[in-house]
Amino acid sequence: MQDDLEIGIDARGVARVTLRREDKHNALSADLIAGLDEAARRLGADPAVRAVVLTGAGESFCAGGDLAWMTAQMQADAATRAAEARKLAAMLRALNEMPKPLIGRVQGQAFGGGIGLISVCDVAVGVETARFALTETRLGLIPATIGPYVVARLGEAGARRVFMSGRRFGAAEAVSLGLLARAVPGESLEAAVEAEVAPYLACAPGAVARAKAQVLSLGSRIGEAEIEASIARLVAAWETEEAAEGIAAFFARRKPAWSAPAEP
Repeated sequence: MQDDLEIGIDARGVARVTLRREDKHNALSADLIAGLDEAARRLGADPAVRAVVLTGAGESFCAGGDLAWMTAQMQADAATRAAEARKLAAMLRALNEMPKPLIGRVQGQAFGGGIGLISVCDVAVGVETARFALTETRLGLIPATIGPYVVARLGEAGARRVFMSGRRFGAAEAVSLGLLARAVPGESLEAAVEAEVAPYLACAPGAVARAKAQVLSLGSRIGEAEIEASIARLVAAWETEEAAEGIAAFFARRKPAWSAPAEP
């Protein structure tokens, strides 16, 4: 497995998938997206795997899109942008539909795509100090590809609280929104994850897979049409003058033109 993704499976059949781009706050690069997609498919097909834990190394769970990836998107045409968005969408769908319970171990902050990763977990627990934000609108973009999963997780009312504003929120609000099941002190995180994993080891693996498939069939529909619509919205957002200004301002470390001046 590539260096920025570590996978281990213990004697019980519990797999741990760890994002290992600590120096980049585990931001999603093209390679990491491909690695997560492959891991979801491989672990999902492995009869020895009973449950999967998804976590990050270092101080961040996942800080969203990688800066190099964003730079490439700025310079790409619409077809290339759609192709890259489709890879992200395929990875999220593979994790979401993986026929194993997926437990998020959120050991640090999560922004943008990081919230997308949490949203495809069946349950997630995090540290009390974690901070979250859907920051895309601050860049003139929208949380498009992750959108179907975030809205399915938070519900429309919850999504309206944080989907458009780009504001940061803490772990307690993440629990109230349903993004996290629990927020615990850092020293209690492993015990909290184990409390979510252990019950699955007493369940029939095939029944767990069938039960998860039923939940997905009864919940928010996230099929080809919804995924393609989210990709189209992202490509359209990239074409706007707001996106050009937002991304340019981000890299120049200045406020974008629409940013209100600070109150005196």
